[in-house]
Parts: sequence; C-alpha cells; structure tokens
Amino acid sequence: MRRALSHPVRSVPLAFLAVIILGASLLMLPLARTGSEPSSDPLMAALFTSVSAVCVTGLITVDTATYWTPFGQTVILGLIQVGGFGIMTLATLLALLVRKSIGLRGQLVAQSETHTLNLGDVSAVLLRVARLMVGIEAATAVVLTGRFWLAYDQNPGTALWHGVFHAVSSFNNAGFALYSDNLIGFAEDPWIIVPICLAIIAGGLGFPVIIQLLRGNVKVRNWSVHLRLTIYGTVLLLVLGITLFAAFEWNRDETLGGLSLTGKLLGSLAGSVFPRTAGFNSIDYGAAAPETLMVTNILMFIGGGSAGTAGGIKITTFLVLGFSIWNEIRGRDEVTIAHRSISASSQRQALSVALLGVAAVVAGTLALLMVTDYSLEKVLFESISAFATVGMSTGITYNLPPSAEWVLMALMFLGRIGTVTVASALALSSRPRLYSLPEERPIIG
Repeated sequence: MRRALSHPVRSVPLAFLAVIILGASLLMLPLARTGSEPSSDPLMAALFTSVSAVCVTGLITVDTATYWTPFGQTVILGLIQVGGFGIMTLATLLALLVRKSIGLRGQLVAQSETHTLNLGDVSAVLLRVARLMVGIEAATAVVLTGRFWLAYDQNPGTALWHGVFHAVSSFNNAGFALYSDNLIGFAEDPWIIVPICLAIIAGGLGFPVIIQLLRGNVKVRNWSVHLRLTIYGTVLLLVLGITLFAAFEWNRDETLGGLSLTGKLLGSLAGSVFPRTAGFNSIDYGAAAPETLMVTNILMFIGGGSAGTAGGIKITTFLVLGFSIWNEIRGRDEVTIAHRSISASSQRQALSVALLGVAAVVAGTLALLMVTDYSLEKVLFESISAFATVGMSTGITYNLPPSAEWVLMALMFLGRIGTVTVASALALSSRPRLYSLPEERPIIG
C-alpha cells in the first residue's frame, strides 16, 4: 500500500476519491438540501452529484436548481473547480501561494496532470494556468451576469451568482446548470449561448495548447505537432458537428424546427460544442433524431484537448490513430505529421487509450442493459456521456436504479482520471525485461 501511495500517478485516483467523499459528506448535510424530492435517497444523490461534479461531468439524478440549497450549490461549484483544475495541481498551487517549496514528488504529480513536458516549468505553468482559468471564468461571468440582470429581470445578486456558476461550469466543461431545463430556455439568446460555447472551447483546448499560444507561438510554422493536432482537430470537429447537427435537426419540430433562424444557428453551434464535453443542452436530446444521437456519441467519445477540462479519449488520440491507420494503408513504416515523426510509444499509448475507452463503454453499456429496461440507443448514449465526462442525457438518468447509478459513477471516475492513469495505478510493479524474445508474425485480418 505504501508503495502504491509513493508513486505520483497512483496518487491521482486516491486524491480524487478523497475529494469525492468529502464533497458527498458536505452534500449530505441537512443545510445542503431543500427536501424538494423526498423520494430520493439522500446518500445516493449526494454521492452521485459529488462524483459528477469532481469528474466535471454534469449527469444528475436530482434537479440542481431545486434539490440543493445555495450552500449545496456552492459545494457543487467548488467541486467543479477543484475537479477541473486537478486535485494535485491545486494542492501544488496552494503550496506556491504560501511560499512553500514543492518537492520532486509534488512536481511529478503536477506534471502528470498538466502534461507539462519540462519538469522545471511546473511551478510557472501552474501559476499561469490558474491565472488563465480565473481570467476566462471572470470574463465569461461578467457577460453572463450582465445578461441575466438586464434581459431576464434577475436581481443583481442572483444574476451574479448565476453568472459565476455557469461561467465556472462552462470553462470546466461540467455542464451543471441552475435551471431545471438546463439551457433550453436560452436556446435563442446569443449573449448566453455564445459566451458559454467560447468558455467550453477554451477549457477544452487543454492547458499546454493555451500556454504555447500565450508564449508567442502564434505563427503556424512555429506550432508543435500537439498544438497543430488540437487546433486543427477542434476546428474540423466543430465544423462537422455544426453541419451534421443542422442537417439532421433543422426542420425537426421537436428540436430546432420551431426556432427562429438565430435559434437554429445557435442550436447547431451548441449541438457541436456542448458534446465535447460540457454536457449543457439547449434542446431536448430525448426528442433528437437517431442520427443526431449517433453523431453526438462520436463527438462525446472523441472529446477535447489533452490536459484540459474536457473528457473523451482526446482529439490528439483520435488523430494519431487516424494517421497511423492511414500510413499503414499506404505501406509506410513511419507515421509523420507536419514533417515530424510520431514515436511508436505515442502510437501505442493512443491505441491503448482508445481500446480501453471502447472496453469501458461496452462494459458499462452491457451492465446498464442488464439492470434497466431502456433501449440500446439510450443506454449507449448514457454510457458514452458518463465515460467521456460529458453529462448529456436523453432523460433516463433521473429514473435509473441504484445499481445503474453505480455503473455511471464508475464510468465517470474512470473517464476523468484517464484510462492510462488507471492502468498505471493498478500496475503495482514494473519489471523491465533485459532480453528479447524471438519475433513471430501472426496472421492479421
């Protein structure tokens, strides 16, 4: 046990578990609940909400707007912020703020969460990331607060609270909202939808990408491969998502059909941005077309950028796999992107992340099918949403039995801390082989 705790990567799941338990304990307090849903199990509601908030997912079994008191909502907001920034990175930042030195183990843990390539940059990176988070969240909160106050007749205090909550929830890709219908009531308001989409995209790019841009790498020729993959991949998925969502839902009365032109455009934008991987919704996904749900499944599973607040297997994983397959088809031994060779270890890691993600979704889907009576389409959507820490639902989360809630909590936890991290944490020993075995070539395909 001591050996497992001493490894930085293995400390990450334990830290997340500790915060989840703390959050659930706070949400169990009577002052955190309004008692509006007496039929709900307080323990399961608190635990599920804590897991969803720390894992920045957004799936809920009780109405955030009515079930939780302002104290409970504040706890949820704190869990979202801590979960989005990372437990160990936050602890390291706090140590910096009180002018304490950071040990090597602390820097290694922070490096594993932020994907900082240079160990000497960890402290500076954390401070810059913290300032970046606060800056983007504050800017988003100002716009949202002004809109809530001026356009929706909310008093200044309520408008400020709603603005801050949704700004933090959007940048951290959490998807929690203080409205019972999520953002459906604002589907045609660009001053609500657009700022939230921009905050989601910023958080989903990943800290390494934003930091490289802030360092002055604005010229494309100076971009690293990771930066190119993330930026180009984000733009590609954004355009494809908008196009396909509009094509499938534009004239569908249950979703975009009854909206104005502005509402349809905003709905298409939200339909592309929210699944990667914020979990807000401006339409009823329970009424969406099957092809829309399939496209949304793909967007959710891919997710956003690495080392950010988004979930999924990540854009870089998806694109590295795509380039690997393309080069294999062309008969090339070496995978190259932007005149750079992609290492074999990166290709193996991408394959491992993708396959472990598929395995987790398949296992979760089978488990949910065994304990519920919902269709494969709805259960698969729920499983991918949980694993990719998206938080979207076709409306079945409220009615799931406790056994199904445990399945979703496991998927959210696995998706947040990462499949590779889980594999590393479970591997209690690593023994390098000092010799090579004879090579074999089994028949493939």
